[in-house]
Amino acid sequence: MTGERWRDVAHIGHAELLTQVPEDSLRYFTSLLGLSVVAEEPGSWYLRGYGDYEPYCLKLTAAARPGLGYMALRAWSPEALARRVAWLESAGVPGAWVEPEAGKGPFFAFEDPDGHPVRLYYETTKYVSPADSRPAMKSNHQRYTGTGANVRRLEHVNLMAADVRACRVFWENGFGLRTFEIIRDADGWEDGAWLSSTVQGHEIIYVRDYLGGRGRLHHLAFWVDSREDVLRAADLMNDAGVPIEAGPSRHIPIQGFYLYTREPGGNRIEICSGGYLGFDPDDNPVIWTPPEYAAKPGWGARLPSTFRTYGTPPLGDPSETDTSGWPAP
Repeated sequence: MTGERWRDVAHIGHAELLTQVPEDSLRYFTSLLGLSVVAEEPGSWYLRGYGDYEPYCLKLTAAARPGLGYMALRAWSPEALARRVAWLESAGVPGAWVEPEAGKGPFFAFEDPDGHPVRLYYETTKYVSPADSRPAMKSNHQRYTGTGANVRRLEHVNLMAADVRACRVFWENGFGLRTFEIIRDADGWEDGAWLSSTVQGHEIIYVRDYLGGRGRLHHLAFWVDSREDVLRAADLMNDAGVPIEAGPSRHIPIQGFYLYTREPGGNRIEICSGGYLGFDPDDNPVIWTPPEYAAKPGWGARLPSTFRTYGTPPLGDPSETDTSGWPAP
């Protein structure tokens, strides 16, 4: 972007995740990740990390196929929300208002250029812990329980897209998001882009969908406080019989420390920590060429081939969708 970047988007708020085995998925997110259920309705549960100031960061919903239900971002103010809705309407992007749910909203719902459902909102409720889980520190939102991996919050959403550049420009020009890193070839075609509305290195990521899908989810990522917590999560997953797809290791873009598994519904889930923060207001994106990226200048094992092709809803080789490594419920 050139010129002043506005700040109408505050941060990523939550995501809805679809699963065809909701009870098994719920056990994964509560027992292994440590999220807690704060509300439920027929077919859906609302879950929070212990660091969330809002009531929830994940909505888990029963569906015929896994994938992203929608991604929600909070605006800085009612005026900021109105400005972004006005931009969407002026750009000819179809959308509609959606009623509030579980203490957030109303939402303005639309789709990004690849067909991923997105919602914008401002109004929310602040989480107040019950008396038996009040934290000692008044600046915390909930008592530290140490359950499972004890994830603090939703950290980012990674989306697969046919045209990464189009999605990146959509968020830059329409919402003022900053791009931190890009994988771009000599012809200008982009394989990946890492964007954020904050100094955090990524909140929304796009990677190329090599199987030609539309509106697919690559993964949701949840934050823990340290690399040691990521390693502890690997021990928890291993003891629970959950197959580890990749990690623990260090990413090239943003330099975060990661662990990837798939929850029982087949959606890829990352547990992450670390990574850099971008305080320079006029810093330019880091551009990687595909050969530079493939050379893996970081450390740790290479990502498996499934990392480039597998997403939800799944496409391609049925072996990539196999969750038979999961223990029986």
